[in-house]
Amino acid sequence: MMDAPANPPAFPLAVDESFQFANDGMSLRDWFAGQAPAGLLANPVSFGPHMQGDPDLITSAAGTFADAMLAEREKDGAK
Repeated sequence: MMDAPANPPAFPLAVDESFQFANDGMSLRDWFAGQAPAGLLANPVSFGPHMQGDPDLITSAAGTFADAMLAEREKDGAK
């Protein structure tokens, strides 16, 4: 089994960790997964009529794209 690719924060903040509201925000996977539906919904015909309007298929595809994008970053040595 392969290790899961690195999933760093999408928008890290350089603040002291003791700061009351300091957090890493969303993960890079969440960011990638959130961007995929925008493209899929902008032109759903490109993925065929079986996907149009089906949130389960669209969200599943979004997760698959996000995982693939993280894996590709690992190939390029991104951290």
